[in-house]
Amino acid sequence: MAQSQSTEFTGSGDDSTVREVHANGLCMNTTEVEAKLDEGNIQEAESSLREGLSLNFEEARALLGRLEYQRGNVEGALRVFEGIDLQAAIQRLQPAVTEKQPAKKSRSRTESIHAVSQHAASLVLEAIYLKAKSLQKLGRLSEAANECKSVLDAVERIFYLGIPDAQVDNKLQETVSHAVELLPELWKQAGCYPEAMASYRRALLSQWNLDNECCARIQKGFAVFLLYSGVEAGPPSLAVQADGSYIPRNNLEEAILLLMILMRKFCLGILKWDPSVMEHLTFALSLCGQTSVLAKQFEEIMPGVYHRIDRWNTLALCYSAVGQNKVALYLLRKSLHKHERPDDLMALLLAAKICSQDNLLASEGVGYAKRAIDAAQGKDEHLKGMGLRVLGLCLGKQAKVASSDFERSQLQSEALKSLDAALALEPNNSDLIFELGVQYAEHRNLNTALRFAKRFIDATGGSILKGWRLLALVLSAQQQFSEAEVVTDAALDETAKWEQGPLLRLKAKLKISQSSPLDAIETYRYLLALVQAQRKSFGLTRNASQAEDDKDNEFEVWHGLANLYSSLSYWKDAEICLSKARESKAFSAEALHTEG
Repeated sequence: MAQSQSTEFTGSGDDSTVREVHANGLCMNTTEVEAKLDEGNIQEAESSLREGLSLNFEEARALLGRLEYQRGNVEGALRVFEGIDLQAAIQRLQPAVTEKQPAKKSRSRTESIHAVSQHAASLVLEAIYLKAKSLQKLGRLSEAANECKSVLDAVERIFYLGIPDAQVDNKLQETVSHAVELLPELWKQAGCYPEAMASYRRALLSQWNLDNECCARIQKGFAVFLLYSGVEAGPPSLAVQADGSYIPRNNLEEAILLLMILMRKFCLGILKWDPSVMEHLTFALSLCGQTSVLAKQFEEIMPGVYHRIDRWNTLALCYSAVGQNKVALYLLRKSLHKHERPDDLMALLLAAKICSQDNLLASEGVGYAKRAIDAAQGKDEHLKGMGLRVLGLCLGKQAKVASSDFERSQLQSEALKSLDAALALEPNNSDLIFELGVQYAEHRNLNTALRFAKRFIDATGGSILKGWRLLALVLSAQQQFSEAEVVTDAALDETAKWEQGPLLRLKAKLKISQSSPLDAIETYRYLLALVQAQRKSFGLTRNASQAEDDKDNEFEVWHGLANLYSSLSYWKDAEICLSKARESKAFSAEALHTEG
């Protein structure tokens, strides 16, 4: 049995390299063995190794195959490896390697036997691993994957309780780690994606005694595969599910779990920082709308990994995505301070966009938008249209809080001018077309607003709800209630059930405008059922901002019903609706006015 084998080769100093192999305390020059291999005499080369180093058949074949592989003769190495009987070798090695700890008197002798068995196992398993690598290089990927799998199957039979943390031959552990990492890659290259999934889970759920770096590479590879492969993986088998543990329901959840485990290891200093992990996690959490969780991950990263300004900007983007605009704007103000990065174009555009959603912040947003337009030069000139767009939106919001009619008219004209200039730069921007329609409608230029609403529907193929809603609103503003109702009904037919709320609310108001209160009540009832079903179905997955929106929607429905019942003198029903409205929003001027 081999007590130690070295994979290192030493040079003689001249042009020709002299290789040496060590085993059983003996050293042998491989020149003679290589010469016999070059002549094709595999059996003679094997005999030379067995005699020179006191090896058995499997060990000699393993060393011979490794020598061929390291010489670059992949086909020759494969021929040598084909002669190894893995199953027979494993059966001989299994009892010695898994033997229980002996009494103290015979411990030293048994430890020696244990070490010999581990070295022998290491040689045989490395041979099969190199056979898999040889098959991979020859493009025989399925065969390579099966050979690599046989290495892991053999390890599980030898170490049926898992590889122990200590007293394991380094070469054996290295071979096992390489095989665990290689197997899913081979299945992926062979196009066998379910097998790749199973191999990844086997690698992470079995006890292979992997080091942190190897485990991290496997976790990252599995997360990337889950995110981008397009292959849906089912949940892990029940055999590996612990009671009370979190079980991912789909690819996205499992990938996020793996990436967050890696991020935790980075924060604890267990692993070296890998920026690609954060990039994949950003994609995954953005995909499912959990940017508040992403913000928390950025906040937990140690200072110095990201520049503070980049961190502020990223956090602002995360918070704005979940409606926490005050926090986002606070971070952007810090980022755009004159002593930080005042001309950062992306930060300026985001700050202006946030301000464009609040009448009281619109004047501040105008300043950001103008700075963004000035900064959109050179390679960033294509963003000038975006700067003009947010400038127009901010001016439109600012007009709503103007102190005089003259100022309001002037600001509205400037807003339309900016949006028209943006449209000239981006004529196919459907969002810009929609915003121009809204601005013209607010400016009471209804014919032009109607034209832009129809243009938006044509540009989007009628697939976006807000276009139909704008068209119906403009028609109703022109007192064309029946046409507006036809548009609303057409939009309802094209819209998914969960997205019908705004259209149903509009339809109810159109019924009221046409003096059909009973039809309006029926529409409100259907809308109420939809709002309550949405709240129950998505309650656990909604963030704070979305939950508040749900309450507002339910309040509006109850309040609308209360107004309808009071107009029909159904006082008892009106009181019930008002009490329900107060449950959604305890303090409301509208509810108090209706009650009075």
